[in-house]
Amino acid sequence: MIFSDEYFMKIALQEAKIAFDEDEIPVGAIIVNNNRIIAKSHNLTEKLSDATAHAELLCITAANVFLGQKYLKNCTLYVTLEPCIMCAGALFWSQISRVVYAAYDDKYGFSTFEKNVLHPNTQISRGVLKEAAEQLLNDFFSKLRK
Repeated sequence: MIFSDEYFMKIALQEAKIAFDEDEIPVGAIIVNNNRIIAKSHNLTEKLSDATAHAELLCITAANVFLGQKYLKNCTLYVTLEPCIMCAGALFWSQISRVVYAAYDDKYGFSTFEKNVLHPNTQISRGVLKEAAEQLLNDFFSKLRK
């Protein structure tokens, strides 16, 4: 099927590569509604000097504007790194239907908390194109250490 999780995650990875090229932590995200991309972004924390300018939050805002509503029911977020607790809170309030992420974040990811912090109706898929996302993150942090 052309509109698979892998298909959409590859597009999120393209956003992460843009972040990498802009010396941002390489996290990319897209939001899909009815197999149509309605928002896409990447981390912009350095460029905007804003600690909250995570790819997920920027996508949520863009999708809300696109749809003209505050809830993202019937939407899926594809993101290359497991969302942090701040982003999980925004995803909770947006009532997004589904979150698909690639790489796990054992340090700051929302799953490090004892209970699910996403909306109870949100479905989660983990590990889609995990290796590609991890490689991009590892390359970025290796570049920083040189």
